[in-house]
Amino acid sequence: MSSYLESVYAPNSRHPRKLNSRGSARASELVAARMAAGRKRAPAPVWSACRASLSAAWRDKHLVLFSAEHTLVVTALLWTLEVAINLWVIHRVTYTEIDWKAYMGEVEGVINGTYDYTQLKGDTGPLVYPAGFVYIFTVLYYITDHGLNIRLGQYVFAGFYLITLLLVFRIYHRTQKVPPYVFFFVCCASYRIHSIFVLRLFNDPVAMMLLFGAVNLFLDGRWTLGCALYSLAVSVKMNVMLFAPGLLFLLLSEFGLMKTLPKLTLCALIQVVLALPFLLVNPVGYVSRAFDLGRQFLFKWTVNWRFLPEEVFLNRYFHLCLLIAHVTTLSVFALKRWTRSGTSVWALLKDPSDRKEVVPKLGSNQTVLVLFSSNFIGMCFCRSLHYQFYVWYFHTLPYLLWSGNVKKLAHLLRVLILGLIELAWNTYPSTTYSSLSLHMCHLIILMCLWFSPGPAPLAQDTHNKAKRS
Repeated sequence: MSSYLESVYAPNSRHPRKLNSRGSARASELVAARMAAGRKRAPAPVWSACRASLSAAWRDKHLVLFSAEHTLVVTALLWTLEVAINLWVIHRVTYTEIDWKAYMGEVEGVINGTYDYTQLKGDTGPLVYPAGFVYIFTVLYYITDHGLNIRLGQYVFAGFYLITLLLVFRIYHRTQKVPPYVFFFVCCASYRIHSIFVLRLFNDPVAMMLLFGAVNLFLDGRWTLGCALYSLAVSVKMNVMLFAPGLLFLLLSEFGLMKTLPKLTLCALIQVVLALPFLLVNPVGYVSRAFDLGRQFLFKWTVNWRFLPEEVFLNRYFHLCLLIAHVTTLSVFALKRWTRSGTSVWALLKDPSDRKEVVPKLGSNQTVLVLFSSNFIGMCFCRSLHYQFYVWYFHTLPYLLWSGNVKKLAHLLRVLILGLIELAWNTYPSTTYSSLSLHMCHLIILMCLWFSPGPAPLAQDTHNKAKRS
């Protein structure tokens, strides 16, 4: 002890220490610690520590709930809660059969050796999904004892749900656009989404899980691998093609036309390889069934067009008008909203090194906004939306609402719009009022996206880690 004190206080030491108040306090602590060596330390009161932690959490609660910097903490807690919620839903809410048996019947035909797509069908009609669906649900067919073990299938889809949430939360963490309190509405408060995943076992969640995986790869700058996963998502269900215009725009922005072509070729090649057993037997039958753009929907299932007479809903001229409106809106957004101010869309066709106009690298927010808005525009002009289609854009809605930086659209109004959309999708059967309210909410979101400020400079996007691949 004496040697220690001499080393600290000795004036003739070779390297004398200048002790300020902090150093003196530190020295006193060290002396006290040495004097207490060998003696049993009294345990700190647990209640005092807990009370201090609760006080700190209560003091900063406004930051935790409203600051996007706390997205990771809040989403981690909500994801953990979702594990319990999914188990509760599986064990307490009655499973409802809609398409699962039909899926199993369709893949059973392939297992039995039928590769002509026109001959494959289930309880609800012919097989109308691409080849990736067949392979994934064939695996599920064997896992669930030929589709008979429904409970095991529900556990698998609960896993899909939790993986999807992880992917979605990572996107929100990277972009930091949405306040954390909104994520309660994204997961725990949506009855319809839980139903689509674990009570109905639709194929739509599988396609969207792969899609969100692709978006995460795009954010990491892994464009080639992301395009491959995107193509796999399309092979499960064709709705993922609604993201295609936005993805094409991003690829052209990042690489130019010539370097984009190999990535588009990869997407097409994956489709051909997956479909090869069916293309060799009946290529026309496969393409006409798996990618049937003219498929007619039943009026009784529509969520968005209930206020129209059935004859108008089924009219081909009405469908053509929707297609024209869809293409026009996409074109206007690509020309006026997705490109940065002063940048010509034609410059995107050139290689980045050959462009006279400087096209800044893509940031995380620009990437996500283009992809999500491309899909949302498609949803606005769909010929019909069925209840399971809600998962096509549900997880993107908060980002779209908070990206439309319109000052008059306060937080409460944004939450109200989310609630009205949820109510419309939970109204069964749909009514004139539920369909009209859904369109009104879509229109508000679309207008907010249009009037929001243009893309921010890349320097403001601190989470972008883009790299060419």
